[in-house]
Amino acid sequence: MQKILIIEDEPNIRELVVYNLNQNGYQGMEAEDGLIGIAMVRSEHPDLILLDIMLPGKNGYDICKELRAEGLKTPIIMLTAKNEEIDKVLGLEFGADDYISKPFGIRELMARIKAVLRRYENNTEQEGTRIGDLVINTESHEVKLGGKTLELTLKEFDLLRVLAENRGRVMTRDQLLDKVWGFEYIGETRTVDVHVRYLRKKLGDEDNEGKYIQTIRGMGYKMP
Repeated sequence: MQKILIIEDEPNIRELVVYNLNQNGYQGMEAEDGLIGIAMVRSEHPDLILLDIMLPGKNGYDICKELRAEGLKTPIIMLTAKNEEIDKVLGLEFGADDYISKPFGIRELMARIKAVLRRYENNTEQEGTRIGDLVINTESHEVKLGGKTLELTLKEFDLLRVLAENRGRVMTRDQLLDKVWGFEYIGETRTVDVHVRYLRKKLGDEDNEGKYIQTIRGMGYKMP
């Protein structure tokens, strides 16, 4: 289920949008000011952000600029009560993918969301597999986290690729040995554990919360 975060200080608008997002098969999330909103983007990794311009704490332009500067490619639709062309142009220049003026109809908003997500998914297929702010490009053998390229060994890359291709599925150590090291490999399953530990360190996932790689005790590993 795709997660959509609305950052909006008007509670009536937030409530209406979140309700309709949930009714249309999305997981709606909300934040009432800019500081909470940017923190939720970093912790929840939404698939799309609905971002109001006039916000307490940090305005929408600054949030958009900051997230794009960090390398975030998540699509952003700006919500604005301003109808001046310059305000819309600024939003697009700061990295927004689309904008919609208040007051807006729910049907129009849902149509915009679907169109932007469809465009984003088509672009992502060309870039590689995207999981939150992690992008795995199998053609170029390149992995980026938050827009920054990670230096991985060939086996680390293959291990990450296999986990990503089987996202949500528990992969046993024997299965990972087969897929990453091959049938001819003769060694201990501890080899997998060592490579997972190195991979987690490079992903900043060492606290074992399982943001990218979860340990399933007695079984193996999976990417949530």
